[in-house]
Amino acid sequence: MLGRIFTEQFAFSAGDSVVVIGLGRFGGAVAQSLMRLGHDVMGIDRKEELVQLWSERLTHAVQADSTNENVMLQLGVADFSHAIVAIGSDLAASLMTLMVLSELGIKDIWVKAMTPEHGQIAQRIGAHHVVYPEADMGARVAHLITGRLMDFIEFEDGFAIAKINAPAETHNLTLAESHVRARFGVTVVGVKRLNEDFQHALGETRILPGDLLIVSGPTKKIELFAGGEKKGRKR
Repeated sequence: MLGRIFTEQFAFSAGDSVVVIGLGRFGGAVAQSLMRLGHDVMGIDRKEELVQLWSERLTHAVQADSTNENVMLQLGVADFSHAIVAIGSDLAASLMTLMVLSELGIKDIWVKAMTPEHGQIAQRIGAHHVVYPEADMGARVAHLITGRLMDFIEFEDGFAIAKINAPAETHNLTLAESHVRARFGVTVVGVKRLNEDFQHALGETRILPGDLLIVSGPTKKIELFAGGEKKGRKR
């Protein structure tokens, strides 16, 4: 689940090559999910036991020092389209690896950060994207526990996509009639009804009690909409 959640954020084209550096719990899960999606994945880690664990699951798994630019050149890392620095608690190794990847000219670098300070430094020295697995997972679980959101993906800029139960204010109305976008600032992307196929939402789409909605928009506005808040009620 962890790998699937975060690979959903990666804007990779089918068949792109990805190097994942750090094959711990997070890095391994992401690497495995990328393989399932059809990408070629090279995994790199200093620990022999982790490399052996992943050697038959990834396209390549190599024991190497990712902070050594010459070693990374010899491994052909410069030829990869994307790189993910998934090193855990070793802040120095994470940042030094990031510097090497930047020097090699990797065009799309993702970094796992443990703290906001780690993330800020990573962005200043070349990371194109920063993810916070623990914080992001905590937020996701909190949303799910409240019962408002059935599934939830939040992107870097506070924009989210969520699956929710249709709020009462939309029941038995078309989307045009309920004015969801004007009142709540969110967009209903699609509707799933029991025993029926998923349908893309249109203005004339009628929402019934029990429908599941796929909605997109700013996270806070989705939360208000899912919770049945009447703050945005059209008068």
